[in-house]
Amino acid sequence: MSSAAENGEAAPGKQNEEKTYKKTASSAIKGAIQLGIGYTVGNLTSKPERDVLMQDFYVVESVFLPSEGSNLTPAHHYPDFRFKTYAPLAFRYFRELFGIKPDDYLYSICSEPLIELSNPGASGSLFFVTSDDEFIIKTVQHKEAEFLQKLLPGYYMNLNQNPRTLLPKFYGLYCMQSGGINIRIVVMNNVLPRSMRMHFTYDLKGSTYKRRASRKEREKSNPTFKDLDFLQDMHEGLYFDTETYNALMKTLQRDCRVLESFKIMDYSLLLGIHFLDHSLKEKEEETSQNVPDAKRPGMQKVLYSTAMESIQGPGKSGDGIITENPDTMGGIPAKSHRGEKLLLFMGIIDILQSYRLMKKLEHSWKALVYDGDTVSVHRPSFYADRFLKFMNSRVFKKIQALKASPSKKRCNSIAALKATSQEIVSSISQEWKDEKRDLLTEGQSFSSLDEEALGSRHRPDLVPSTPSLFEAASLATTISSSSLYVNEHYPHDRPTLYSNSKGLPSSSTFTLEEGTIYLTTEPNTLEVQDDNASVLDVYLSYFQLFTQVFSASN
Repeated sequence: MSSAAENGEAAPGKQNEEKTYKKTASSAIKGAIQLGIGYTVGNLTSKPERDVLMQDFYVVESVFLPSEGSNLTPAHHYPDFRFKTYAPLAFRYFRELFGIKPDDYLYSICSEPLIELSNPGASGSLFFVTSDDEFIIKTVQHKEAEFLQKLLPGYYMNLNQNPRTLLPKFYGLYCMQSGGINIRIVVMNNVLPRSMRMHFTYDLKGSTYKRRASRKEREKSNPTFKDLDFLQDMHEGLYFDTETYNALMKTLQRDCRVLESFKIMDYSLLLGIHFLDHSLKEKEEETSQNVPDAKRPGMQKVLYSTAMESIQGPGKSGDGIITENPDTMGGIPAKSHRGEKLLLFMGIIDILQSYRLMKKLEHSWKALVYDGDTVSVHRPSFYADRFLKFMNSRVFKKIQALKASPSKKRCNSIAALKATSQEIVSSISQEWKDEKRDLLTEGQSFSSLDEEALGSRHRPDLVPSTPSLFEAASLATTISSSSLYVNEHYPHDRPTLYSNSKGLPSSSTFTLEEGTIYLTTEPNTLEVQDDNASVLDVYLSYFQLFTQVFSASN
């Protein structure tokens, strides 16, 4: 891991102590960078603008800068060196795409001394930031520079289709040769502005294997923490409004798929968190301490360089998710689980690690000892899915929108709605009662059997209507009205002739004992079991009943 130095912290150390990289003093590297870029960019302005061709990605220009100077180069007090520029026309197009004019590019890099930053990673790379806080300059290994060269055509196509991205924005690739040593550097956008105090800085991969800041890193004034530290400190995650959350996750998904297509893994999300609720005095102290150029907030040169600009979709410029102003510095507004207002600064870093043979071997031997799914080195497709899942479920979360409170007009209509509902319930209840009364009235009517029903025995082509139970009782009454009794609680040990409870509140049963017909009524608890019995069977039952009555009377 080599990139969390973008947190904007100057390199610690004694006043006279100077770092070295490949046995070269950092001051000599900074001076050579400024001289070389000043010459190559100035020389490039004389070349006419044209479309980028495929061969432009593989062009390498070289110039020798002796310490005593020459007809083309100025004199300097550094050792002689040769400065190479890779794909100058392609990178000129990239700078123009992001709105960087040649004069602004030269002014940012060459007008003031570069500021060296600390590097919490294990790569040993040097990091420099320009005095106006626009660009990061990082030393890279030979394999990384070679991979970036191969990546340029695809990177070019991706930027054409989508200039708004959280991926690193490369503005130049150079190489300084001195004393047989090659020092390769890349110029990128600055993710974390130094003018904004980062109260917490995290380097997140979505991995849990040894992903905790070291003790030495924690002792720094502005340490860079890792995944396990985030899960401990911000276990509830960071909350966004719906529009911002959707824009952020869409950008991350698109960027991860691009990296997966290039077979890139082991990248990180560099996340800086600024608490807006902290005192204004602390903010002023940090601003005066870290940013000597007080005009920096209003001098942004690079389009889409801030986190907020990077996630905004096309057409949202100017009326986007948030209105840019010097106080926010392009940070993404968010809230903690405690409701604290935050500004987030972020970008995907370390994308120059491809899944080569050495990385495959590294994953294999780590997987033998530890859980292979937890180590940072993994195949690109798995790495992208794990990265997105971690960001979506553990880091970034969406604030659930609360329902709007009802208006006064709606509140006043609650009583009317309640009354209406009561009227509907009452009408339904009244209809049920009327239907029940009609059924009882029909059952209590002692009218004779319908002539159609009586004549149906002689007309088999007609379907007779089923007589009600009480119509059958009426027929029995005409036979022997003096021998009909109604018993509410008659015992059930007599033989049952017919029972029908469908549609009635109680069941009525005819029984015969000593020439007397008894009608027993009891609450209805069972469903009718003889619904499928034919009407002819019912009439036969009545006929047997009447025959027994006549026999008993004789």
